[in-house]
Amino acid sequence: MSTTSSESFVRGQRLMLIFLVAMCIVVACVLSTETTMPTQNMSNKERAELREEARDMFYHAYNAYMQNAYPADELMPLSCKGRYRGVTPSRGDMDDILGNFSMTLVDTLDTLVLLGDFTEFDHAVKLVIRDVQFDSDIIVSVFETNIRMVGGLLSAHILAEYLQKHADTMHWYKGELLEMSRELGYRLLPAFNTSTGIPHARVNLRLGMKDPMLKKSRETCTACAGTILLEFAALSRLTGDPIFEVRAHAAMDALWKLRHRGSDLMGTVLNVHSGDWVRRDSGVGAGIDSYYEYLFKSYVLLGDDKYLARFNRHYNAVMKYVSEGPMLLDVLMHRPHAKSKNFMDSLLAFWPGLQVLSGDLKPAVQTHEMLYQVMQMHTFIPEAFTVDFQIHWGQHPLRPEFIESTYFLYRATGDHHYLQVGKKALKTLQQHAKVSCGYAAVNDVRTGKHEDRMDSFVLSETIKYLFLLFSDPQDLIINVDEFVFTTEAHLLPLSIAQLGNATFSFRQTDEHNVLDFMRTCPSSNRLFPEKVRKPLRNFITGSCPRTTAGKRLSALDFQASNADHLRAVYDMGITMVSVGDRSQGKVRLFHSFYNAKSHEEGEMGLQFMQEMLELTKMQSINQLAQLQAVAYATDENSQDWIALMAGPSHFSPELTGDQFVEGDVILAKPLRACDESLENAEEAKGKVLVAERGDCTFVSKARLAQKVGAAALIVCDNVPGSSGETQPMFAMSGDGKDDVLIPVVFMYSMEFGKLSAVMQRRKQPLRVRVMQMVEFKRWQLAKEQRQNQTASVAQKPEKEL
Repeated sequence: MSTTSSESFVRGQRLMLIFLVAMCIVVACVLSTETTMPTQNMSNKERAELREEARDMFYHAYNAYMQNAYPADELMPLSCKGRYRGVTPSRGDMDDILGNFSMTLVDTLDTLVLLGDFTEFDHAVKLVIRDVQFDSDIIVSVFETNIRMVGGLLSAHILAEYLQKHADTMHWYKGELLEMSRELGYRLLPAFNTSTGIPHARVNLRLGMKDPMLKKSRETCTACAGTILLEFAALSRLTGDPIFEVRAHAAMDALWKLRHRGSDLMGTVLNVHSGDWVRRDSGVGAGIDSYYEYLFKSYVLLGDDKYLARFNRHYNAVMKYVSEGPMLLDVLMHRPHAKSKNFMDSLLAFWPGLQVLSGDLKPAVQTHEMLYQVMQMHTFIPEAFTVDFQIHWGQHPLRPEFIESTYFLYRATGDHHYLQVGKKALKTLQQHAKVSCGYAAVNDVRTGKHEDRMDSFVLSETIKYLFLLFSDPQDLIINVDEFVFTTEAHLLPLSIAQLGNATFSFRQTDEHNVLDFMRTCPSSNRLFPEKVRKPLRNFITGSCPRTTAGKRLSALDFQASNADHLRAVYDMGITMVSVGDRSQGKVRLFHSFYNAKSHEEGEMGLQFMQEMLELTKMQSINQLAQLQAVAYATDENSQDWIALMAGPSHFSPELTGDQFVEGDVILAKPLRACDESLENAEEAKGKVLVAERGDCTFVSKARLAQKVGAAALIVCDNVPGSSGETQPMFAMSGDGKDDVLIPVVFMYSMEFGKLSAVMQRRKQPLRVRVMQMVEFKRWQLAKEQRQNQTASVAQKPEKEL
């Protein structure tokens, strides 16, 4: 990056920061003009006392760890000793966060700086340099090791250099933590050697992916793969070694291509080699949470517009399909109107904080209020709770996400309600989690029983955000507005952007348009949090499950397999009649006022039917827009065409508008098309090649078809009887490489059977046209209109002389 462009970029970053700060000031001014004051304003004295109590909490836990557990990764607060990998009893996959590298101390270093304890920070950094090493035959989580260890080392390095300049201390420090983070980064890199560029979930610190235990490694979560870029970009820019940032950008690009093109939602678990989705649940909680966070924060830290555009696209989809008022309920990415769970998990509590950062305050206030009521009902927010706010999983490992969102809401609004919420959270920890040797996780919020566990994030995030919430800017040695908090609450300075990286040019790419930036800074509409919260005060009513009495069933929520839903629609005067083969599950709805249980429910039934009509219409439009078509003339001499539905692919060019590919159809030999060459390669040139699904990936077949010169590829299903009429169409996944230049479409067995029958009947090769289904429909409609006009002219009587 040239000096001029670098300076321009830095100026742009500063302007962006000034704008964000100004936005917070405007919101604060709006609040001050309102006549209604927030309830229970907190005095400066009480706030200072709570800040000092948070400091005491930190040292109670930190000293317990240092005196009883160090150099172990974690403190076990009930047994008051350290948790070592391979020494203490195994907890299964939970222990993948451990690497025998003193994780709690590394994760906690920057909290010491925020507390102003430079002496202990100096001592702790020396301990890490002396004792921590990574050459261990241990399998660790790539995601957890990155956010806790790489992030912790980088943040501590940055703050050590900051103290050298601004506090005249630690002059002995020569960048040792940065070198340690580079070494650890290199030990994580083998995990990125996949066909998609999406990293494996786990790696051996010494052996990389050569560990026999990792040979069957295939799956990772979206958050695991998409929560790398902040740390790896900072590592590259601070060391001058671009490989880390290159790999992290590639992983993010690969994930973006795997989104569902119709809904713009992501699933939660995928295959790192094929890119196929293993779990298609889509929400904002476990398995996906920090992917969204890192999209937005990557834009803030690096200034690359594409990450803002991607975040906005996903955000719009989440608010359209997942958000239901204050609640966030998982849906299926490919069927976004279908709920996939009847519970929410506590990790979604980070979402209001992210909404604050992106400028959408009103829904942040609403969701936060719902979570606060859940906390008050159950003492802590349980690990998962049902849609009627009962406990699904009762654990509470002292997670920070709710306190994090509370902190950001207070910074954005200045509303003392959030100080009161923070006070409640702090006192609850003190009363129900504090033990003589630190703070213990709660095994079940119903009984209050403790668990011998204190995760490193208790010191790195939970208590850190409590301390920040009750602190004024002048109480801190650094200006936190000049930093981005990672998902583990480590601090990375905005100035990292000016270090640049010649590998990337920061400009808006052609894959996005202006619509992707429409929600960059939503209006707060003179938001006053108290007024937003007020209607939600009784959102959770008592400790008993809420009944559906008085709550109308919407078409969006309706599930034909749910007995309560069937009873509800029957009471509304709606009857269902099966259409066609019962195995297809198709029904027709009829509504009658006379059959309704009451006049009010009859009106509800009318509204339900209207919603169902609109929903069906929208689903048809969305599905039609995604579908591809394989069209052919009904016979050699006919001008009439028939189109069979086909699905698109993520790795080939999309045929949109009036684009199409036309050619004779030919079957691949062998039909699976998984060998290095085809027996009929010469014949396939310029033709539309057909290959059967199976034995190798979709993209492998596509590359072979392209290699022999085929004009397009049709992949037919290998499951007899499958049909697009009864099964959802999907887009074939690739491996992250954009080297397929010919159109590739997928056909289920029933549709291909029709095409095959026509091929066998024709004496001449069957010529087909591969195109977008919606364009075929327009083409047919236009042709019919022309024929009608011609017929109308032909039937007109001649003018009499």
